[in-house]
Amino acid sequence: MGQVLAIVGRPNVGKSTLFNRLIGQKKAIIDDFSGVTRDRIYGDSEWNGKQFSVIDTGGFVKNSDDIFEAAIREQVHIAIEEADAIIFMVDVTTGVTDLDEQMADILRRQSKKVFVAVNKVDNHTRSLMANEFWSLGFDNTFFLSSINGSGSGELLDAICDIFVTKPEEDDKHIPRLAIVGQPNVGKSSLTNALLGEERNIVTDIAGTTRDSVNSYYNKFGKEFYLMDTAGIRKKSKVHENLEFYSVLRAIRAIEESEVIMLMIDATTGIESQDLAIFTLAIKRHKGVVILVNKWDLVKDKTTNMARDFEDRLRKKIAPFNDVPILFISVLEKQRLHKAIDMAMYVHENRQRRIKTSELNDVMLEIIERNPPPASRGRMIKIKYITQLPLRYPAFAFFCNHPDHVKANYKGFLENQMRKNFDFKGVPISIFYRAKDKKD
Repeated sequence: MGQVLAIVGRPNVGKSTLFNRLIGQKKAIIDDFSGVTRDRIYGDSEWNGKQFSVIDTGGFVKNSDDIFEAAIREQVHIAIEEADAIIFMVDVTTGVTDLDEQMADILRRQSKKVFVAVNKVDNHTRSLMANEFWSLGFDNTFFLSSINGSGSGELLDAICDIFVTKPEEDDKHIPRLAIVGQPNVGKSSLTNALLGEERNIVTDIAGTTRDSVNSYYNKFGKEFYLMDTAGIRKKSKVHENLEFYSVLRAIRAIEESEVIMLMIDATTGIESQDLAIFTLAIKRHKGVVILVNKWDLVKDKTTNMARDFEDRLRKKIAPFNDVPILFISVLEKQRLHKAIDMAMYVHENRQRRIKTSELNDVMLEIIERNPPPASRGRMIKIKYITQLPLRYPAFAFFCNHPDHVKANYKGFLENQMRKNFDFKGVPISIFYRAKDKKD
């Protein structure tokens, strides 16, 4: 299960540059994609086999009335509360400033692990200057240059050493479902309708929910935890630090859940923020159900309107469009229990395990009828397939030239997997590996 790393620091120390490097490196750090706002706020990264979310706290102070001290200090407090580890970034070219000292004092008073990143250390003279920052009193202090990447590997090694993979429950595992989406789309109303009580405050003011609320559900033979998350809104509309808190909690709910119920507004359709959440869920191997809420408010509905809406939606979420889409109305209580049935169905698909013998009987016959195309004169032969022991559906296709399997053929094999085995709503991972030489 992924964890959260927050980057804090005063303006102009290079936080965004480091953030872009952490989520944008092609080899060791992967999964570069836009965040929930028009500018990047979070990203998904991997280092030494550890997956984690990266939060750039600097993006929220741009339009604040008190751009420097109060707003930044408040975000440090929020990051301390919500993140698993914190990068405290400073600038060697300016030395230790009063604001650095103030934030260091805040960070020293808490129990979260803090890693000081002294940025712009790109020559010997600056390496000597950087020693000044040991005076801040943190053992984990690293000298680096976020522009060229020097020193970032050592920093990440140290951070990942404290990141542990959280085990799932040993006994009975209760599914965790998260309701996510933009503000005022009906998330809290859905939670209240399902639980039959006013569990969450519901108003027509966007952003009412400030926290991720976990509710236990045990009715009609179904048992799960339901997480209602704060609405995620565009950066241009984020002026208060509580919104930053909301974004952090929503991301954590996605990290900790297994199935995402992405709610979108039928009157506006799917927007960039919705697509960003969808992308995050897929990158984190979560099951997805899309709920089109407020369908009752759509005027002048025609016979094929729902079908056309769904077709447009699937084009936007392509290539992974094997996702259940339900049209609901929380206000009219239409198809709400069907939404839960579908989420539990997707959860079962995410846990699906297929015997190796069955996999090979089905897929090798398909491959024999439709063999992979040759690549640069190399004849590619897929020997056998097996499912990997991961918490999400992942498969290894063993072949003689794994690096030369073409992208369109990979897509063909994934489509055949979906056609013959039920993985609706669940991203599947397929790895191509070299077969054992003795075979």
